Amino acid sequence: MLKMITGLLAAAAMSVFAATVAQGDEIVIASAGPMTGQYAKFGEQLRMGAQQAVADLNAKGGVLGKQLRLEIGDDACDPKQAEAVARQLVEKKVVFVAGHFCSGSSIPASAVYNKAKVLQITPASTNPQLTEQGYWNVFRTCGRDDQQGQIAGDYIAAHYKGKNIAIAHDKQTYSQGLADATRDELHKKGIKEALYDTVTKDEKDFSAFVTKLKANKIDVLYYGGYHPEAALIVRQMREQGLKTQLISGDALVTDEFWKISGAAGEGTLMTFGPDPRKKKEAAGVVAEFAKAKFDPEGYTLYTYAAIQAWAQAATKAGSTDPKAVADALHGITAQTVIGPLSFDAKGDVKEPTYVWYIWKNGSYSEM
Repeated sequence: MLKMITGLLAAAAMSVFAATVAQGDEIVIASAGPMTGQYAKFGEQLRMGAQQAVADLNAKGGVLGKQLRLEIGDDACDPKQAEAVARQLVEKKVVFVAGHFCSGSSIPASAVYNKAKVLQITPASTNPQLTEQGYWNVFRTCGRDDQQGQIAGDYIAAHYKGKNIAIAHDKQTYSQGLADATRDELHKKGIKEALYDTVTKDEKDFSAFVTKLKANKIDVLYYGGYHPEAALIVRQMREQGLKTQLISGDALVTDEFWKISGAAGEGTLMTFGPDPRKKKEAAGVVAEFAKAKFDPEGYTLYTYAAIQAWAQAATKAGSTDPKAVADALHGITAQTVIGPLSFDAKGDVKEPTYVWYIWKNGSYSEM
């Protein structure tokens, strides 16, 4: 009996040892964003980009000789849920998170990651506050709203001088930040908007807002917000005979905008980075996505690039320790599918660019 018990204990010990070794042979990273809810299309972009990046890295031997395991977190672009997801990912011992999408999620999640010493690189959160907090662990592969707002303000000032301008947002962190940045740029040029207003996230009936636009004879509306509300606003403007030009930001880079707006979306303008799908560095990855019949639009390749940058910094550091990787990120120029990336002291990409896109015949393209 004693011999049997000893054998069972030895077998159990070996099982625990094997599990420990198996866990030690992999590196756990994550991507987090709105996998469900009305912004799920963007969550899909992050998830697909992360999955492809991990698959490609693992096929080449992983990072530092270890395979990557990807965890996916769903925050539904809700700040409280983002904090909960961040805590869950910390409990799963992730060393790096490519996320989140909404600035209103990334900012509260960043506090959780900072306390737990987990590296965060967002592919999509553009609110300046994220990298103005002074956290060592926060980076982004996209630009900032103050940069995007400057370009928007310059364009409106140049093309709508003397016209009635309206600025609106849906009161979310990203939305207000972008709207205010555009307004600030206009004010610097001595241009005052005729109307500054807010709408409600998830609203379906914007008739009262459209009535205000008509009453103020608005020629151009700059909308800080996401594609579902923007699409409904432009559709309802057209239904009421309003020809007001709609201009917005990078949250319209999804074909879901046109699915909601229909032909009313024709001519809508928005800012986003130069189309990463057209970069020579992305050709091979875009071809892989094509095989899977997936269009890597929007922030798909920005997410892929975030994981590439992390992997190259980890290789440079010779470690996946988040602080060591963060230090390495500040000292390298990562070669990614969206082009070379280097980061300033705050974690922002150096020399980010935004260009203009226009919606025509159901798709968007650079102007």
